[in-house]
Order: sequence, then structure tokens, then C-alpha cells
Amino acid sequence: MKTHSTSSAASYRDGLFSPSALKLAEEVPVAISYNGSTHAVLMATPSDLEDLAAGFSLSEDIAAVPDEIEDIAIVEVDKGIDVQVRLATDATERLRERRRSIAGPVGCGLCGIESLDVAMREIRPVSAETRLKAEDVGDAVRAMGKAQALNQQTRSVHAAGWFHPEKGLTAIREDVGRHNALDKLIGSMSLSGTPASGGAVVMSSRLSIELIQKTAAAGCGIIIAVSAPTALAVSEANSANITLVACARGDSFELFTHPHRIIGRTLQDVA
Repeated sequence: MKTHSTSSAASYRDGLFSPSALKLAEEVPVAISYNGSTHAVLMATPSDLEDLAAGFSLSEDIAAVPDEIEDIAIVEVDKGIDVQVRLATDATERLRERRRSIAGPVGCGLCGIESLDVAMREIRPVSAETRLKAEDVGDAVRAMGKAQALNQQTRSVHAAGWFHPEKGLTAIREDVGRHNALDKLIGSMSLSGTPASGGAVVMSSRLSIELIQKTAAAGCGIIIAVSAPTALAVSEANSANITLVACARGDSFELFTHPHRIIGRTLQDVA
């Protein structure tokens, strides 16, 4: 399916209207199904869907390792796309237990408890020790901006990139959803056998707790974002031993947690 289309509009410039044509990002319902049963429906950009399914499966703890994903098939249906994932036995049993714990009688006031537990699940601290120079932060954000091909056409999609301290930006995925973009990136790296622990995740968005959880699941120790984090995201990054860098614009940024992974001078060094 196409990732964008052209729409007619009326542009208002210098006090006058004139006809215009704008490229808009496509957004379609994407169902992720496991062994024939739909698990989630996402509104997503219809590209890199194998990466999306793999990354979603790993970052949501449905598959523990890439080998538990046996096959991914993309099927276009009338109202969207069904991404059909076949899981290995261990992952299937894990998903079955998770679904069983969520199920409850109609009208039960406690049915959401397990869902809340999943949303606030405990995550393992990251052990990655890769470090970046302070100058790398601005370089990473600028490189990602230049590599956002779809956003340059539509100005409406997020990006997740992976920056290596020696190789620079080596991977990028785009989507109308920031969570989807990160899942696509994680999936792409896992399917190619690239350890996320060797670099930094770079996001074009603000940072919420889900992005920290997904970064931790990927084993990456640094996340960089152009916008601010939520308070809960900072708390989660601190608990997960993740270095959180945000508000990265130009050569300036804010460093919130675990600063040992960013090498740079302090005011005391300059004085």
C-alpha cells in the first residue's frame, strides 16, 4: 500500500487564497494477529509492517527472543491490513496465559486490573555500557532529520532512529505513531541481528513511559528525543538504568538520568 497521497487544498499566503496540493501521510488500521487470533489493532503507516510486528512482539514481551517469531505474513483486507504472526510454542503459551488473566465477566469492575499491571509492568534494568560524546547528541538529531524521507514530503510522521557512536545513524523507521516507529526500528534491528545495546535510540517526539519500556526491552541504554519527557518517563528511565536525553535542539539538550553515558565537560571543568 502507498505511504502517502496528494490532496487538494487552499493555501492562504500574504492575505490571499490560492489552489495548492499537499502530500499527506496515509494512516490505516493494522491488526496484529497471533496464530489466527487478533491481539491488537494499531493506526499505522502501511510500510515496514514486518518490522512493526516483530518489534511490537518483542517490546510488549509477547516474544522473548526473535526466534520465537516463526513467520510473519502481510494480508490486505477490505478495511485495512492484517499482519499475521506465527509464534513458537513457548510464546504461544505465554500469550495464552496473558489473555486468560485479562478476561473477566461483563460489567466486572476489576477487569482492567491486569491491563493496568501490563501498562505499568516492571522492566529489567538495562546493562548496556555504550557511551556517546555530548556532540553526538546534536549530530544524531540532525542526521535523523535529514533521513526522514516521508516526513519531508508530508510533515506529519514521527521517526525512530538508531545512532552508533562510530558509524552514525544506521537505521531509521517512520510512522504516524511514535510508538509504531519505535517498534518498527526494534523489529528491523532484531530481524537483522543488530544489538541495540551498541548505540542510542533517537526519537522525533516527546517521551512517554511506553517508549522507555520499549527501549529497555530492546536492551538499549540511551534514548534521545527532540521534545520533553513526561515525569513518569523520567522515573521509569531512572529505574531501568537508561540515559534519557531530551529537548535536543541544535547543540543543546537536557540530560535527565544516568549521565555517565554522555561524555562532556561541566561548568566546573570550564571554570
